[in-house]
Amino acid sequence: MDRTSRKIEHIEHTLKLPSKESHSFDDIKFVHQSLPNIDVDHVGIHTNVGELSLSSPIFINAMTGGGGERTISINRSLAKMAKKYNMAMAVGSQMAAIRDKNERATFEVVRHENPSGIVISNIGSEATVEQAKEAVEMINADALQIHLNVVQELVMPEGDRHFSGALDRIRDIVENLSIPVIIKEVGFGMSKETATKLANIGVNIIDIGGSGGTNFAKIENLRRDKSFDLFNDWGIPTAAAICEVKTSQPFLSVIATGGVKTGLDIAKALSLGSAAVGVAGLFLKELHQSGDEGLELTVHRLHEELKMVMTVLGIKKIDDLRKVPLVISGETFHWLKQRGIPTKNYAQRVYPH
Repeated sequence: MDRTSRKIEHIEHTLKLPSKESHSFDDIKFVHQSLPNIDVDHVGIHTNVGELSLSSPIFINAMTGGGGERTISINRSLAKMAKKYNMAMAVGSQMAAIRDKNERATFEVVRHENPSGIVISNIGSEATVEQAKEAVEMINADALQIHLNVVQELVMPEGDRHFSGALDRIRDIVENLSIPVIIKEVGFGMSKETATKLANIGVNIIDIGGSGGTNFAKIENLRRDKSFDLFNDWGIPTAAAICEVKTSQPFLSVIATGGVKTGLDIAKALSLGSAAVGVAGLFLKELHQSGDEGLELTVHRLHEELKMVMTVLGIKKIDDLRKVPLVISGETFHWLKQRGIPTKNYAQRVYPH
């Protein structure tokens, strides 16, 4: 199957997969503050992710491109929304357009619609320095994502089976690009061991891409004649992955992706240590079901919900969310305990004044 058809299949199966009823953010509870002493209008949501300065901690994460007119339409709508709300936006893997120049327009539309916004390129860990530079040039990107998708490739019928040398290729790209490089998991979570390897080669930003959101093992299984179910429940839950990376490498900027559906989820992810939160599947489904108007309502809702949570906590800025006490329970508590990450540190944080 050619890449264009595969991209369309990925979109169709993503839209069909049911959303999880529960996820790791359910295990995170804020300690309520009855006297927040601020107004909603006092709340600001600016954040910094490495060298990137973002007006919103919510960004549109990598979804698609390389699938002809269907993906041009999707990326156009997403880019317009990114521009309206001053949100960063990452495109899907550009390897399709690097190999087939006819697909460049499916990515270039993003920069065309949002000429002054923060746009992020995307390639796989198999890419060379030259391919990385081509992806950046294609959309005049402000940063580059390199996605790690070993599980997806293994389940994909026509997927890659060769993963040697990925760390060296990432190092070469980091050393040869003048813009920030983000290393992103695609839904199976990032461990503290992986984060340490990446930090040691100069990576400053990691998107933990935890389990709980779009499951690419299940998507690829829908494309197989015979299901390969080994990895359907594989991965590190999003909340646990944030803690794994941030406690082991506190100076890394963390982007949290995986199952984000509400402003409360976003506040929890930020409070656990992430600098920003990526949303993909939710936006794609809203766009498909309700069009541009539905997408805008969802984006607006997430921002308003985040500000309301921050108001209740008495927090005026994103940085202070990482100082408020919260309690971790359930499977996330047990995961972190087994991994040697002390949860009391979160519960006993000193409330900012």
